[in-house]
Amino acid sequence: MLETAAVAFTTFFVTLGPIEAAAMFAALTQNRTAQHRRLMAIRATLVATGILLTFAVLGDSLLGLLGISLAALQTAGGILLLLIGIDMVFARASGGTTTTNAETQEAEHKQDISVFPLATPLIAGPGAMGAIILLIANAQGDLATQLIVIASLIAVLLITLLCLFGATYIQKRLGVSGQHVFSRVFGVLLCALAVQFVFDGIGQSGLLP
Repeated sequence: MLETAAVAFTTFFVTLGPIEAAAMFAALTQNRTAQHRRLMAIRATLVATGILLTFAVLGDSLLGLLGISLAALQTAGGILLLLIGIDMVFARASGGTTTTNAETQEAEHKQDISVFPLATPLIAGPGAMGAIILLIANAQGDLATQLIVIASLIAVLLITLLCLFGATYIQKRLGVSGQHVFSRVFGVLLCALAVQFVFDGIGQSGLLP
């Protein structure tokens, strides 16, 4: 159970990216009042939570409807997370965990960025959505394991909310170099987890003796 919690927490921490979300939030809300920033942070976290919990609940049914096996999901999800991890190691912007240039430019002209781009794709992006489906599917119906995964998700979302509250402070303290250090360290961990997911998927596929 401890291993499951550690894997889930690390995966969510990397794919949700509390530090990166806080840095982007600070950059996009420089001219907003503290109260407005706080309200946007709370609304964004609630919306992201709703999106990810929906994927957690309906992900299994969706996979069954589409005829996707756990082995296929593990392999595909592992490859997706590996690509995100590689981008993080090389400190490159990834559409899986951050906004694209076009999305950032659009957000600069919006008064309220809580739903877009903060809730999605900054917090609940493709990487996080894929991760929650993959980890819930890996539980193979075991309720205790599923609850651990969801508890890990909630814990990271709470950390994300706290980071958004302190976004300006985090941005000033870490700077670009500090953010890249965090990104690279967690990117390496995500790459390792992603490769393990791929190995597990290939192992369960029956392709190898």
